[in-house]
Amino acid sequence: MDGFDFTYLLGLLLGVIPSLICITLHELSHGLVAYTLGDDTAGKMGRLSLNPLKHLDPMGLLMMVVFHVGWAKPVPVNMYRFKNPKRGMAITAIAGPLSNVFISVFFLFLYGLLYIPLAGAKVGSYLLSMIELTAYISIGLAVFNLLPVPPLDGSKVLFSLMRDETYYKLMRYERYGSLLMFALVATGVLGKPLSFLISTLYSFLTPVAQFGLDLIVKFL
Repeated sequence: MDGFDFTYLLGLLLGVIPSLICITLHELSHGLVAYTLGDDTAGKMGRLSLNPLKHLDPMGLLMMVVFHVGWAKPVPVNMYRFKNPKRGMAITAIAGPLSNVFISVFFLFLYGLLYIPLAGAKVGSYLLSMIELTAYISIGLAVFNLLPVPPLDGSKVLFSLMRDETYYKLMRYERYGSLLMFALVATGVLGKPLSFLISTLYSFLTPVAQFGLDLIVKFL
């Protein structure tokens, strides 16, 4: 089509698809762990799903596409269905960031494994860029969600170490943390510290890509 910029469309997909993969698996991990620990709330509300639309928060997705850090619609969890509510909530919370680390490792390995077959073609190079970006965004999501700011996962882990009275009081004010979280990201206050942490962890994991590359070279 004359006048249609396919490069722009590819660039948009390059940001959106990795973001959807990362947030979907992140939230699904929360729901599955909560279900394993005795809370089936997420399942009853249709959140144990690989459908990205079930987990999508438009503003959080926009932040991920633009800043490579963001959030999804939180999976509903009823902590009182856990045998130990505070510990169950902490384990459920940490499952999301841990899943993103595993996702990053997988996509880095996939990047190395597919580099030689795909690098020579234009479409292949776009696919490699998408795979690499998925690994990077996933690490970014892990680091961002470990911040001790409600309602991020890190706050639930931190709060679980507090006395019960303090814990339940803080949890009641969790929803107001979203405003603080948005302000911290939008104003760039977290920009440099987050970029440093994300880049450091990502660099630590990049040898996985080399391992994938070395593996495929042995079979060529």
